[in-house]
Amino acid sequence: MTDLEATTEDPFITPVAMEDDPDATFPGDRGVLDPAVRRVLVRLLQRRFLLADRNKEDWSVLMDNQQVVESRLHDVFVRLIVDVERGVAYKQQVRSEDLEVPILLRDEAYSQAETLVLVYLRTVYQRESTAGERSARVDVEEVEQTVLTYFPDADGDIARRQRAVRAALGRLRQDGIVEEESEGRYLISPLVEIVMSADRLREFTTWLRDQTQPEQKPDHTVPDHTQPETAS
Repeated sequence: MTDLEATTEDPFITPVAMEDDPDATFPGDRGVLDPAVRRVLVRLLQRRFLLADRNKEDWSVLMDNQQVVESRLHDVFVRLIVDVERGVAYKQQVRSEDLEVPILLRDEAYSQAETLVLVYLRTVYQRESTAGERSARVDVEEVEQTVLTYFPDADGDIARRQRAVRAALGRLRQDGIVEEESEGRYLISPLVEIVMSADRLREFTTWLRDQTQPEQKPDHTVPDHTQPETAS
């Protein structure tokens, strides 16, 4: 029987038992990365961020294997961004007008309440940083009182808005943008600068100012703000 005939009759690779292939992670494994590097690669695709202070072991693996992780992500048209100073790694979808690129990651807009809370957190963080403070903190009551003034007048009752603001804080805590140090007291992460750039903050500040100008017809639609991309 020729090689071609053998290939035609049996097109699949016969799995090798793990005891006969000690480097395999699972039966039939043809990967070349160590299990720890594979886990970091998967977590980068699963999560919006990989944070050094929350994921110390994964961060160490990423620092030791950044080039190979980048290479694997580039193979699927995804770019890796590592900000060592802030201790955060995240990904971006490669997009090109000159090359057909299948889209792996999806954009998802923050909710209205999440966006408005982000605007306030970013404003406080920038103010404290400009003043030379090494950290910025907020109380939930402070966030509520300020962010409630951002909502369009027609947007429901106060109790519903308060619940939306607290839910937004909870969601942003899950993403690592704030950390609850004690009940109702939050530390703002440097991640907020990545999630909302200074340019975007200026756009939202202008929009909020326009809502209060008597000569301006208010636009009650809060501008969209997109979350960091996640795998579809």
